[in-house]
Amino acid sequence: MVLTGAEIIVECLKEQGVDTVFGYPGGTILNVYDALYKHSDEIFHVLTSHEQGAAHAADGYARATGKVGVCMATSGPGATNLVTGIATAYMDSVPMVAITANVNLPLLGKDTFQEVDIAGVTMPITKHGYIVKDVHILAQTIRKAFQIAKSGRPGPVLVDVTKDVTANTCEFAPQKLQEAEVINRYTQEDIKKALELIQNAKKPFIYLGGGAILSGAAGQVREFAKKLDAPVCDTLMGKGAYDGYDPLYTGMIGMHGTKASNLGVSECDLLVALGARFSDRVVGNASKFASRAKVLHIDIDAAEINKNIKVDVAVVGDLKCVLTELNARMGQSSHPEWTAHIRELKEKYPLKYDDSQLSCPYVMEELDRITKGEALVTTDVGQHQMWAAQFYHYTKPRTFLSSGGLGTMGYGLGACIGAKMGRPEKICVNIAGDGCFRMNMNELATASRYHIPVIQIVINNHVLGMVRQWQTLFYGQRYSQTVLEDAVDFCKVAEGLGCMAIRVTQKEEVAPAIEKAIALQKPVLIECVIPKDDKVFPMVPAGAAISEVFDGDDLAQKE
Repeated sequence: MVLTGAEIIVECLKEQGVDTVFGYPGGTILNVYDALYKHSDEIFHVLTSHEQGAAHAADGYARATGKVGVCMATSGPGATNLVTGIATAYMDSVPMVAITANVNLPLLGKDTFQEVDIAGVTMPITKHGYIVKDVHILAQTIRKAFQIAKSGRPGPVLVDVTKDVTANTCEFAPQKLQEAEVINRYTQEDIKKALELIQNAKKPFIYLGGGAILSGAAGQVREFAKKLDAPVCDTLMGKGAYDGYDPLYTGMIGMHGTKASNLGVSECDLLVALGARFSDRVVGNASKFASRAKVLHIDIDAAEINKNIKVDVAVVGDLKCVLTELNARMGQSSHPEWTAHIRELKEKYPLKYDDSQLSCPYVMEELDRITKGEALVTTDVGQHQMWAAQFYHYTKPRTFLSSGGLGTMGYGLGACIGAKMGRPEKICVNIAGDGCFRMNMNELATASRYHIPVIQIVINNHVLGMVRQWQTLFYGQRYSQTVLEDAVDFCKVAEGLGCMAIRVTQKEEVAPAIEKAIALQKPVLIECVIPKDDKVFPMVPAGAAISEVFDGDDLAQKE
């Protein structure tokens, strides 16, 4: 059948099983939006309030469902507004296809109105980028984009299409959906070496990253941990791959990781890194990281091996495949003295906070209790992000969505909307600080327009909390541009954008507010006003070893 380029794009999206896209129309992409209009019963388009919100929503949809997220924008500023969201997805290995339109082919490179070389702009932050100048290669390009986005280590792919290509016609033949390629480069010798390390370990520790989520390996991870009889810590990206209530679980590792995780990893004799990349926020001082341990690194991306930390044995492959093979060949290990020591560390150094007044940790604990740990939580970036990671128990994969690698303020609300579109059965809650919420709070209008019942909790301390914490501890309390004491009323803003709003200033108001927000089945903002000097502990100073982790008690003793 003969179709226009715009119709081919829509047909290819249908081929890929796409049911939801997020975007914002404009001049060059009008043909695509006209084609979407004709297929609105098959593909639901969510008009966001800003293109950045569309990129974050596509990202949240992908993280929550495991499918490829799709966003769209017009040329020039529409396309450049996607860049932060594309970079966020790239840093966290999120499968996403961003479709943009550009000016007509004869006008490319002539500083035409709303012309930007978006493929060039996004080259460093995509797995691959295309600019399509011929309608005859459009279908195969779209198909390749989805295949690249979801195969191997996932990531975002950009497809830029000139406007005349969206209008031109050619013959289109439907194709069956291709499954994502599973890439394994490891040998049986690699497996043998890994098993030798595992068998010889007396004090093993498991360090979980986002690859455990992306590969769908949660079941294999849990079996592996039990067989190895080893404590388990995780990163932001790995949360939910291991049950947060399990006795072997020690909490997050790194700059705001628990003492049990940081001290345990510093004492272990084998560190097993599963789908993790040894980020600077995890490692601290690289020369002192896990200095007593041999390191076994299992990851799908060969480029991550020995990039930040030198390892003793590497197995390059899909984590689910590797662990399935290791589990089948492992015997049952037992390390009673080591696991007892880690339990003592957990008991000696529990996560603590001041429970005499309203605080974000209290809000997270109440949210955990009320939702029975079954909510899907998104966050922005800062103190509230760390508290959300520390004080909510994640028991299942794809229930904690956060910008880990890029640290994008304003990520959470768009991601929460995307997650709710992909997982409508889940209670979806975004945790934001007042500084982050200001970035993209216009997406509340998107939630209200489509009656998407997300719950937006704003932790309002009237400051840029994480930056202020550093200014307090390391910059002589010089609070340069971090105080947000102004006349902004978030509840009125939310109501003005069509949402319900509840302000909470006391602990006893938290549970009723959350329960009401869940019951309403509408987009609701809950503003929780907390003291401006609440701090996230434990903490590792920049450049220090993670064994130098300190908390509020340590700070008080030092002072």
